Amino acid sequence: MKEYYEFFCPVKMVVGHKALDHIPYELDSLGAKHPMFITDQGVVSAGLLKHVENAFKNSGMIIGPVFDEVPADSSLTVVNQLASLYQDQSCDSIIAIGGGSVIDTAKGVNIVVSEQATDLMKFTGAGALKKPLKPFIVIPTTAGTGSEVTLVAVIADHEKDQKMLFTSYFLLPNLAVLDSRMTLTLPPHLTAATGMDALTHAVEAYSCLGKNPLSDAYAFQAIGLISQHLIPVTKNPQDKERRLQMAQASTMAGIAFSNSMVGLVHTLGHTIGAICHVPHGMAMSILLPFVLEYNLKNDPSGDYQQNISQLLLPLLGDEVYASTKHEYRADKVITYIKRMKEQLYQLTKMPRTLKETGKVEEAQLEEIAQASLGDASITYNPVEVEFKEALAVLKSAY
Repeated sequence: MKEYYEFFCPVKMVVGHKALDHIPYELDSLGAKHPMFITDQGVVSAGLLKHVENAFKNSGMIIGPVFDEVPADSSLTVVNQLASLYQDQSCDSIIAIGGGSVIDTAKGVNIVVSEQATDLMKFTGAGALKKPLKPFIVIPTTAGTGSEVTLVAVIADHEKDQKMLFTSYFLLPNLAVLDSRMTLTLPPHLTAATGMDALTHAVEAYSCLGKNPLSDAYAFQAIGLISQHLIPVTKNPQDKERRLQMAQASTMAGIAFSNSMVGLVHTLGHTIGAICHVPHGMAMSILLPFVLEYNLKNDPSGDYQQNISQLLLPLLGDEVYASTKHEYRADKVITYIKRMKEQLYQLTKMPRTLKETGKVEEAQLEEIAQASLGDASITYNPVEVEFKEALAVLKSAY
């Protein structure tokens, strides 16, 4: 038992196949009536925005401006542009409809408009925000980032080739809406990548230095749901029940890592995303088993092996867990995750190595390793990592 830890998740969640219908009531309860919608072209072209707009019919509320040009990587330039639009149109709240980039962008906008700031960068890091922000509702359209329940935002400063981290309890949305309709059109390759992102959140939450009994419970449950539903829903994207299960798994994993932090998979993944523009979920899927192998091999206390061994139970069930000797359980976990990657490659051609992404050159690995050492999540990895260790993991993943 840890001598001291903190756990916090005040985000209200409404979940179901028609959960969107509750938004006007929830918005009214927050004292808001004129929301700005922030989304992207993928959401619009998939017809998902209409589901949200239909929820406002007969509500008496006026939907404010709809910005649907959020880029694949949240951008400082777009945040500032949106903040001006929010203020010009006298909006009183924000509804983010999309994946991680949309949600992180909306969090950045909320900082600027709530603080009436001109420089978002002065709020980087932890603890810079001192008061609640504007009413904020998140409708995720992927099942992976968990951003709807995290106190973190990552905003890219493309001029500096950096991803800036913002951390505050005030960044947590007031409401997260999990509606199966919002992920039904997610194509198989994105279903796979975001699902592996959620799995990585849960696995790292369960095994990093910040883990605690409450975050463990959420991570453990998330891993079981992902193992059960990710491959089948990738094969059959129209399965609304499995879509809702994956949405819940992603949210659980988000709650877990928001309260425990993450480790080396995210450390390297953040940098690969910033330097090589590899999508985050893809990077997580590639790196996860290689980081597990590194940590397992270099675990001095045996605690890491114990933690990873326990994950065999939600991944493969009680019969496999009980019939596998303790000393082989961690290895079997890694083997199973590699098998999941291979299955997803066969289904979607999602890259299994950094080389297969076509975005990472072997000559860049040293630059990535060096830059990764400045990522905050490295401090929560259960095994110490210096330049040569980071480079070795990258080479194994290449």
